[in-house]
Amino acid sequence: MTSYKQKFLERFNTRSISTMVRNIASAMIATAIFVLPATAQEFELKLHHFLGPNAPAQTQMLEPWAQRIEVASDGRIDIEIYPSMSLGGTPPELIRQVRDGVVEMVWTLNGYSPGLFPRTEVFELPNVHRNDPGATNLALAELFDTHLAEEHVGVKVLFQHVHAGQAIHTTDSEVRTPSDLAGKSLRIPTRTGAWVAEALGANPVSMPVPDFPQALSRGVVDGGLVPYEIIPALQLQDLTDYQTELADGGRLGTSVFQVSMNLDRWNSLPADIQQIFLDNSGEDWLREVGQIWADTDVQGLEVATEAGNTLVTLTAEESAAFEEAVEPVVTRWIEEANGLGIDGQGIVDAARASIATYSE
Repeated sequence: MTSYKQKFLERFNTRSISTMVRNIASAMIATAIFVLPATAQEFELKLHHFLGPNAPAQTQMLEPWAQRIEVASDGRIDIEIYPSMSLGGTPPELIRQVRDGVVEMVWTLNGYSPGLFPRTEVFELPNVHRNDPGATNLALAELFDTHLAEEHVGVKVLFQHVHAGQAIHTTDSEVRTPSDLAGKSLRIPTRTGAWVAEALGANPVSMPVPDFPQALSRGVVDGGLVPYEIIPALQLQDLTDYQTELADGGRLGTSVFQVSMNLDRWNSLPADIQQIFLDNSGEDWLREVGQIWADTDVQGLEVATEAGNTLVTLTAEESAAFEEAVEPVVTRWIEEANGLGIDGQGIVDAARASIATYSE
């Protein structure tokens, strides 16, 4: 807001009506300059999400993205971020909140709404996503119009992305073979994560990630499938002893997230404002988001190892056993998609081909 105010110092001159009018006008202008911002914020938008204000998702992705849009709009746009479900509700309700217009925008995990995004699930599958979040982000965008758009009803998807992928976190047992997980209870993020756990002989336990630490401390679960980046935010270094990944940083699938705006609110924005959002959510941004999540994953793992946890990196042979064990998850997804009238094999092939292209 402008920090100065002109002072009206001219004396009233009864001999000049024109001078009086000018003086009154000057006073009104000075007052207006004092009380009005230099640039009016024409479009105020709330962005609601489920993680805390210090989570990398907010500090390293959502905040910089919002700030770039605000700057590009010359202050016409103001995006206020509300973390930790501070506007009410539970994480699975976020997509409904934005569809219903309770909030203008959300960042949410697609998997919190089982059944709503069956096509987009393909990118969560093990042996489809590998260990390159940037490549998967770009593949998501490439296939959106042709394969995914119809299931995103009532929202304008600004961008979708994945994290680095699901690693195995366990409390007190090292994992090197699928049989090491037999009978273990694992926190899973999505229903495809549940299928992965089942394929490995474990018992899947579904819960939002903020509930994971308490489940570990109470012995409700023996571990979970989550990326490394969440370790510091949830203090998992104090609750687990082992972090396990496949060879070359390979993972057992990933999770898809979206930043979306209520469709009616989007349609109410003028074209130039819409273009600012699109310009700051395109290919360059998706590559950057991929790198953000890859970097924060490394940082999260460092927190665990510095606390004394053991990183288990499987050999190529050990990894092949896991990949073979979870390939039926892909087959299961294809068969279910076919039952919904979706060309499951076609989408799997397209996703794998696109990810491979961008990985190069």
